[in-house]
Amino acid sequence: MDRLTSLTVFGRVVECGGFSAAARSLNMSTTMVSNHIQALEDRLGVRLLNRTTRKVSLTEIGEAYYERSSRILADLEEADRVAGALQSTPQGTLRLYSSMTTARFLAPVISEFVALHPAVSVDLTVGQRMVDMVGEGFDLAVRSLPLPDSSLIVRRLTSWRNIVCGSPGYFERYGTPDEPGDLVRHNCMHHPSYPFGDEWRFEGPGGEPVTVRVNGNLVTNSQETLRRLALDGRGLFIPPTFLVADDLRAGRLVRVLERYSGLEFSINAIYPHRHHLSAKVRAFIDLLVERFAEHRRWVDTIA
Repeated sequence: MDRLTSLTVFGRVVECGGFSAAARSLNMSTTMVSNHIQALEDRLGVRLLNRTTRKVSLTEIGEAYYERSSRILADLEEADRVAGALQSTPQGTLRLYSSMTTARFLAPVISEFVALHPAVSVDLTVGQRMVDMVGEGFDLAVRSLPLPDSSLIVRRLTSWRNIVCGSPGYFERYGTPDEPGDLVRHNCMHHPSYPFGDEWRFEGPGGEPVTVRVNGNLVTNSQETLRRLALDGRGLFIPPTFLVADDLRAGRLVRVLERYSGLEFSINAIYPHRHHLSAKVRAFIDLLVERFAEHRRWVDTIA
């Protein structure tokens, strides 16, 4: 028989003072109550209850066992209560992982989230690798690059494309490329996480695929370093639109090859399980979806 049920039945017999009263309390037959007690005593190899025709009383061993088992049952009830509270109300620690390029957009969302849910604390780790979500204990990851095949759940937040850009000074010195093939004559700095390496891929005006193999004097996993060197006129790079939106608006960087679109990617919220998400994770994902929809409209004005 189920041990936990037997412990519950034992405790109810003690508290009700008899098998029949415990059976009524548990909506169980008296025979079933007796079977649970017998199974518990057989498993332990001891007598827990003295039975007479008129009453039931605890043996000395039964008293010690009741004291400990009642604490265990109380602790389990408290654990259930805590789990239910965590599931219904955002609280506890939310462990997030983000790529460097998306961390800047998470900051205002996190600020708003902790203001809305003061019982939640946030533990944010920023990096480039794809973490082991379950093994490393992360609740949620936000990334801007494609995932390898996995069993993780992916929630699309917003789409984005790469664009080719450089500084006005660079184009004054080296000319402006009109076609993707012109890029072979330019210093094309790039990021090692670009999915196609040194092959920059585009969709042509008619939707046709266009690929060009580029060369450059800088490869770095720091998008900010690429941006800085592009601003200084050292070369071209192919950033996500969201990384350089302010620079394009201010004229510090200039987009080229506008007739050729970079391939579409997405910023995704990634988490291990679809069912029984905790309240803190559900609430944060909902806020992400809202804020990234606003971000999408903002990017569209410059893309």
